[in-house]
Amino acid sequence: MTAAYDDLPVAVIGAGPIGLITALGLVHHGVPVVVFEEDDRLSLDTKAGTVLTRTLEVLHRYGALDDVLGASLRIDEIGDLDRATNVSTFSVRTAELTEDTRFPFVINIPQHHLEPVLRTALEKKAPGILHMGHRLTSFTQHEDHVELRLDTPAGERTVAARHVLACDGGRSQVREQLGITVEGKTLEERYMLVDLKADLDVDNPRDYPYLAYFGDPEEWMILVRQPHCWRFLYPLAAGRPEPERHELAAKARRFIGDVKDLEILGTNIYTVHHRVADRWQDGRILLMGDAAHLITPMWALGLNTGVLDASNLPWRLAWVRRGWADESLLSGYEKEQAPVAIQGSGEMAEAARAYMDRRRGSVEAMTEGDWGNAFTRALLGVRLDVDGSGDWSMVKNGDRPLPVVPGDRAPDLPLFGPEGRVHLHDLAADSFVALYFTDTRRRPAIPPQNSPALRHFAVSRWDAPHDSGLRDRALFDPGERVRQRFGVPDDTLVLLRPDGHVAALVPYDRDGDHDKAAELCQRITGRPVPRI
Repeated sequence: MTAAYDDLPVAVIGAGPIGLITALGLVHHGVPVVVFEEDDRLSLDTKAGTVLTRTLEVLHRYGALDDVLGASLRIDEIGDLDRATNVSTFSVRTAELTEDTRFPFVINIPQHHLEPVLRTALEKKAPGILHMGHRLTSFTQHEDHVELRLDTPAGERTVAARHVLACDGGRSQVREQLGITVEGKTLEERYMLVDLKADLDVDNPRDYPYLAYFGDPEEWMILVRQPHCWRFLYPLAAGRPEPERHELAAKARRFIGDVKDLEILGTNIYTVHHRVADRWQDGRILLMGDAAHLITPMWALGLNTGVLDASNLPWRLAWVRRGWADESLLSGYEKEQAPVAIQGSGEMAEAARAYMDRRRGSVEAMTEGDWGNAFTRALLGVRLDVDGSGDWSMVKNGDRPLPVVPGDRAPDLPLFGPEGRVHLHDLAADSFVALYFTDTRRRPAIPPQNSPALRHFAVSRWDAPHDSGLRDRALFDPGERVRQRFGVPDDTLVLLRPDGHVAALVPYDRDGDHDKAAELCQRITGRPVPRI
């Protein structure tokens, strides 16, 4: 990298939810960014409507959650009902997650309502970085930058970027120009999505969960309570034309019963895909979201799987730009996220369709364990392959929280430091964090706080005495709530990444002077931990 290109921004192509959230992540990590959207306004299409808990955590980390929650409807139950009888057969209750997250719920918000909220959040944090009506026409990669050519309202424009992130959707022009092929299938079946106005609360009370899946071997349906209306989604047989509005109203009544004053507000038909790009990186260009993996969103796995990309990649780019990591750190993005998209979200969506059709066979993501079901469906159960061993998962089972292992997303519980309460995810929001579960009474050896990239904290049910020399790097864990949730023995070192995932979990010698955490970080980043 020559000095002339050191300060170039990262260019994000596409201002859909993934592009906007990715840009928020880059701004959070202090990375210069510019966003180009070919349309002159954000999408008005009726699209995805449920945002899962893991996405809420990412939005919180990037400082954009409060406004999103203000525009949303929060729900703590995902219902499963029998279509023929309207009888509840099962419910996923997200209140089971109170020992795992500050946000034990999911939310409903239409995508065309979500995007303006994200845009406003981005403009507040980084005014002027979003450029509407800028269509990327071509690009040329160089050793140390990418040259973009854009068609804009003011004419052709050329922009240099250090990296380019293609967030331009399932028909990505960036992906096409790179010659990257997409593998997978498109089903003949399509989905019909209808937003409707109906009073199911007072005049026609139905008491459906705000997110209700009506399974049936003949014709299943999903009913979603949006902030200002109900959303109705069902499969549309291959070759069938779009129903007329009176047909849609009649169909809705067949599912929810006869109600008065039912009004169709909007509709959309979309194709069912399970298609993934055969590679996600080409030099300084990386694919994200639907450009990398087009997974039709059963169980809300489309948008939310893309947000996992927006959680994994920005911190890597920040570490490389700061000189804290080799460029090779970027390759971990695809290695970790591709299995989640291909075999995780894709196969889970297929299983969900089978479950809704009431086809025979087990569905791995639905078990008898209430905690495991809630953890999985909230997308908190994603375990990344952080060490290249091939060990990853999206599913947790059981009635109670399981011990944490490398690759897991760390539970987000409170600890108490010198300045008061702090949550684990906030500790690791822009650095690696080493947690030493130990006994502070014994004056354990804890490395000093001498790196912006790696912070060290003793975690103990014994508050560090003021004369211990540990007050600046000790966290009080009343009743060992955090240690017990991690499920680790005394004298264990847990290394957290900036995206909240556990990078390593190893024994810790509290009397030694070896900085094991710094050694682990160097293995991950390819460079020694920077010191102040």
